Amino acid sequence: MKKILFLEDEKEIREILSEYMKLADFSIRETENGDEAIEILKKEKFDAVILDIMVKGSSGLDVLKFIRENKKISNTNVLMLTALDDLNTQINAFDLYCDDYIVKPVQPILLIKKLEMIMKRRSPNMEINEKGLSLDEEGFRALYEGCDLKLTVTEFQIISLFMKNPNKVFSRENLINSLYNTDFYGSTRTIDSHIKNLRKKLPKDYIKTVIGAGYKFNEEA
Repeated sequence: MKKILFLEDEKEIREILSEYMKLADFSIRETENGDEAIEILKKEKFDAVILDIMVKGSSGLDVLKFIRENKKISNTNVLMLTALDDLNTQINAFDLYCDDYIVKPVQPILLIKKLEMIMKRRSPNMEINEKGLSLDEEGFRALYEGCDLKLTVTEFQIISLFMKNPNKVFSRENLINSLYNTDFYGSTRTIDSHIKNLRKKLPKDYIKTVIGAGYKFNEEA
């Protein structure tokens, strides 16, 4: 069940749209205050956030800015839902990288379809590392601060193993057994070539060589 944070200060609209989203199998966390929305986001992760702009406390645009500047949640899907239909506000929202902008009133089915669309476009199976490195499991992509590092499938599999097992040292044999489901007839030194190419593409020294043992994820990068 996908988790949605819904910031909306008009009670009737919030309750009606929340009910429709629940019927569509979304889990909804409601709030009417922008400051409260930020505090919730500091503690919980959501698959998408729906933001009204003119609310109590921090505005919806302030909340959007907070999301995009916070590396842990910067890839969260964000949909603006507001009565403001002026061009400048819409431009400001897209300059802050909102995924979509809907002007009220909105048909519930349209809102649900928009949510489904943006969550397909920006993978929900993205595991974010505190240092800005993230994995898109469905797309076999690694990203740094939102930018695609353009790894090969094997390179992606290697960095994925390291990130998911940060304390484990992988020997060449460990990596081969993890990467290949069938018998591997090449040299174990092939792994060294993949590591070398991977290091060239990573923005920081995320791979640490453990002399005489193999490789591991460098948490100090």
